[in-house]
Amino acid sequence: MIYLDYQATTPLAPEARDAMLRWLDGPEGTGFGNPHSPHRMGRQAAAAVELARERVAALFPPGGEVIFTSGATEAINLAIRGSGEGGSVSVSAIEHAAVLDTANALGSAHVLNVSKEGQCNTRQDLPADCRLVAVMQVNNEIGTIQPTIDWHRKAKQNNALFLVDAVQAYGKLPVTEADLIAVSAHKLHGPKGIGALWVRRGVTLTPQQTGGGQEAQLRSGTLSPALVAGFGAAAELARERMGEDAEHVEALWTRARELFDGWVLNGSAEARWHGNLNLRKDGLDVARLMSDCRNIMFSAGSACASGSGRPSHVLRAIGLSDGQAKSSIRLGFGRYTRLDEIETAAAAINAAAKEQGL
Repeated sequence: MIYLDYQATTPLAPEARDAMLRWLDGPEGTGFGNPHSPHRMGRQAAAAVELARERVAALFPPGGEVIFTSGATEAINLAIRGSGEGGSVSVSAIEHAAVLDTANALGSAHVLNVSKEGQCNTRQDLPADCRLVAVMQVNNEIGTIQPTIDWHRKAKQNNALFLVDAVQAYGKLPVTEADLIAVSAHKLHGPKGIGALWVRRGVTLTPQQTGGGQEAQLRSGTLSPALVAGFGAAAELARERMGEDAEHVEALWTRARELFDGWVLNGSAEARWHGNLNLRKDGLDVARLMSDCRNIMFSAGSACASGSGRPSHVLRAIGLSDGQAKSSIRLGFGRYTRLDEIETAAAAINAAAKEQGL
């Protein structure tokens, strides 16, 4: 099988797996301690958690605190719900459902439009009662990079907090300045089930779940040293390899663009993370294509929306018709993708599309 769905999840790095194993030891080992216990095993586990916190923090801007969560969705909920009541939450039209649905659930969403290239510009007005602005750094469906520095400045001018979903950027690009930043380990070759919310010093949040308050009184629940250690190892590796990984992705992107000549690119080619290739052929039956190419793992949209039958809200936001949106595919690649895999996948996908008369 060929895996080209890096926006949905990434392969676990061997280094992250090795870091996790130490903290999965059973009764015969000493790595299964509760990191919140005061005895020796607990202190050892706590030390592993704090080492990982330092490694995760190294990919964020200075001047903030890392709060571990179960993933980016929990981090986003803590940021939006915990940052205040009342007022509006301004969100770009192409945010992940974790942002859009949370803002809508609070009845406070104000949607910011995007261009046909997929960028959300700051020439739009914010509501007078705006308390928080949420604009993701890299879109998960079309890979566009947003002008988050400009949005951070605009939010400050309007006395609002600025939240960034940096899930697709963290570990691949320098993370932008913000007040609150949500990330997930499994998008940078770490384990699933662990993420983080970075909180700028001076920003006050209200906890959204009660209990022991293990994470700076903001998030309750026993941390998994294994998951945290895997996250830390993946973050450290991403920091060390960021330039090398980016060069590899650029080579894959260049070759893929050649191989998919004749397909239409969705979103900007320049203001984009080049590990995301969202393409369309009008009239394409994507379900049939995926069946014909069942040994190639790619997506018909974001993994979170797959199977819903609804056209992508991101593709509709950039002006595509329902038919065009449903004729689009997303290929995602990265560190462990080989050039020959891109070539083999492109040959199969192009042949299957040709069988449909396209």
